[in-house]
Amino acid sequence: MPTPDVSRLSNTLTDGVTVYQQVVYTTQDLASGFIERIPYFVAALIVLGIFWLLSIIFKKVVHKTLGARVRHQNLVKVFQRIGGALILFIGFMIAMVVAIPGFTPAKLIGALGIGSVAIGFAFKDIFQNLLSGILLLISEPFRIGDQIVSGDYEGTVEDIKIRATTIRTYDGRQVVIPNSDLYTSALTVNTAYKQRRLQVEVGIGYEDDIEAAKAEILRALDKADSVSTKAQPSVIATGFGGSSIDLTVRWFIEDGTQANKVASIHQVIVEVKKALDAAGINIPFPIRTIDLSDPSVSAIVDKMQAQQAPATDQQAAK
Repeated sequence: MPTPDVSRLSNTLTDGVTVYQQVVYTTQDLASGFIERIPYFVAALIVLGIFWLLSIIFKKVVHKTLGARVRHQNLVKVFQRIGGALILFIGFMIAMVVAIPGFTPAKLIGALGIGSVAIGFAFKDIFQNLLSGILLLISEPFRIGDQIVSGDYEGTVEDIKIRATTIRTYDGRQVVIPNSDLYTSALTVNTAYKQRRLQVEVGIGYEDDIEAAKAEILRALDKADSVSTKAQPSVIATGFGGSSIDLTVRWFIEDGTQANKVASIHQVIVEVKKALDAAGINIPFPIRTIDLSDPSVSAIVDKMQAQQAPATDQQAAK
């Protein structure tokens, strides 16, 4: 008759062997089930690949068919991206049905419904940017190639995606701006209209005639080929400066891009400087007047002279 310790050891070994056998059998069942499902997984990947190719073909067909006919190109992009995403979603659902037995779209919707609140909080910003991107593409406040200012960033629009818009700054950097920022904040489109007004400030001496300076500046603007001839430039006096009469020179250009703006301002400044110099009209430097009759100035001068007196006496003694 076996002792109690031997009996317990035997039972423990038996239980261990049973658990091990269960693990082995379960692993074998999973492996055999996975091997049996490999053809279905391959078929699901093939389905995904086919629908991926269909989405690419769809985008190309839409671009070729509507690209040259539709005036608002952003609408074509919306149609391409939403249609392509819908085709991929359909392909994903079919692939899931092929790969997983018993899977139905209703089960997926039910699973999403359980975690809809958590998903809503987790993807709030993403959904907001997606909706803003679609609204931007439909309303089309700017297009690819426009030059815009958004907050601290200014540059040329390179791409308008559903989530974010990419701009290239004038110093060659790329900035990705979330579409929600562009849709909800103030936005300046510098190239929205063909013409753009520029201005520079010019100071003339108090002794110079304002009307004569104005005539010379207008003649200088006529010589600048970047100044639009379709809109009349203007020169107006805007204030009494510390050392000059301040004039504001305004003119329009036909191409509102940053490069043309900078070139036009340079050309106008050069021509105005030449014209004013030739006419003998002064462009004064800042002037500061020191009143030496003030008692405080006299006290400072006396103190300086008192400090310099001992050194002068020593030099005279030598």
